[in-house]
Amino acid sequence: MRVASDRAPLESNLTQTSPLSDEEVVARVRAGDTALYEVLMRRHNQRLFRIARAILRDNDEAEDVVQDTYVRAYASLHQFAGKAKFTTWLAKIAVHEALARSRKRKRSEDVPAGADQESHGMENMKSSDPDPEQQTLRQETLSFLERAVDRLPGMYRSVFVLREIESMSTAETANCLDLTEEAVKVRLLRARQTLRHELYALAGATSSQAFQFLGWRCDRVVRRVFDRLEASNKLASERS
Repeated sequence: MRVASDRAPLESNLTQTSPLSDEEVVARVRAGDTALYEVLMRRHNQRLFRIARAILRDNDEAEDVVQDTYVRAYASLHQFAGKAKFTTWLAKIAVHEALARSRKRKRSEDVPAGADQESHGMENMKSSDPDPEQQTLRQETLSFLERAVDRLPGMYRSVFVLREIESMSTAETANCLDLTEEAVKVRLLRARQTLRHELYALAGATSSQAFQFLGWRCDRVVRRVFDRLEASNKLASERS
């Protein structure tokens, strides 16, 4: 597939309201409408960011993984057979990319994620509540949830994020993490038990807003992925 040059950015509302399913978008991208790849990126940026961050506990590395995932997925679109949902197929690539980066990082040095990165997930969150006190409380609650989830053991953290924050099914989570459905259920139960009951009760209602991937981060990933794809296409053309 060739990447269109001089690509005009799609309107952000198109990516949110497009009647096309993921599979229909994939088919059109395969057919040469490569600009539509942006629809897939903007639809799934936040989910992939959360998945990668659950494994790496680092915002910048998670963003890099999101980019790598889209580049790898684009190169492998011909392999997508539709046996699983596109979202599951894409999420599994993100998991593998994040795990590979995690293993590489551990081989070089075993340094825990800095505390200063634990509070960066909310930079673009907007509240519909005009009350500054309520908005501050909401932000603090979500930040507290993020820190608590970050402290979960990795084997529980990934399952918790996919099941509770991303609302993926047990089967989808098992597929993404190469686990049995029973293992997913056990790890989710233990993750819940590890988190204090009162924290879960307080933050559970708003957990879907944790680890936001909006605004400038989303735009940057879209831009960088297309730049990388265009550079790869140019190199391939020069070699042929």
